[in-house]
Amino acid sequence: MGNEAGMMSATSTEGTAERPLRIAAAGDVHCAPENRDLTEAAFARLAGTADLLLLAGDLTTHGEPEQAAVLADACRPLEMPIFAVLGNHDWHTNQGEELRGVLADGGITLLQRETAVCELHGVRVGIVGAKGFVGGFEGSFLPDFGEPLLREVYAEAGREVDALDHGLAAVAGCDLRIALMHYAPTPATLQGEPPGIFAFLGSGRLADPIARHRPDLVLHGHAHAGTVEGTIEGVPVFNVSVPVIRRDFWLFEHVGAARAEREGLRLRTA
Repeated sequence: MGNEAGMMSATSTEGTAERPLRIAAAGDVHCAPENRDLTEAAFARLAGTADLLLLAGDLTTHGEPEQAAVLADACRPLEMPIFAVLGNHDWHTNQGEELRGVLADGGITLLQRETAVCELHGVRVGIVGAKGFVGGFEGSFLPDFGEPLLREVYAEAGREVDALDHGLAAVAGCDLRIALMHYAPTPATLQGEPPGIFAFLGSGRLADPIARHRPDLVLHGHAHAGTVEGTIEGVPVFNVSVPVIRRDFWLFEHVGAARAEREGLRLRTA
């Protein structure tokens, strides 16, 4: 995949543009066989309440395929498009491609520096999926300097930034544009976490393409003790980590589908 954003598409013909499009989002669901019953019950309650499901990483506890299978089984009965990114827990055993296959079997499309477009209720939705990475924020950035291993961390964050930039450009014509990540692009949604670990929770470099392309919604997880809502130059950013939202999913309603009416678009929590 490299730095380029791939494109996938999905279409739903159910519903009409007369009612709001409902989007459910969550991060850090940390699925495992031990919480199978709770996971299946939570996802079953989504039926009939959402049109699109977005999962902001840490789908598993330690990145094992059998843990991903718990999530796949819970999502399989849902009749809605489901998109997800991986988080740091999901990469713990370095089985990203294996997880992709398991998740696909449950109807979950994994976005790894990729984009997806789906049409729902007359709304063309563009989703840019990138894990993001560490690196810190203003006043405490990891620089591109020094030991090769540290410079590789900087370079990896740069690849995520480039993918986000390319992806947002690719979905520029969509009615609703969403950036889906695991790591935080702003310290605003990290408030509540110890400042000393901010550098491990996200990177301010991710904010640059967001400010440039101005998507309608940015979602992330990872920061379990952070804050739900923040902004990047007026762009709404939500930390949908389950420990933060204190519910199974955060619901958004989109009103105003036409691309030409973007200034009148309303996106609200339901």
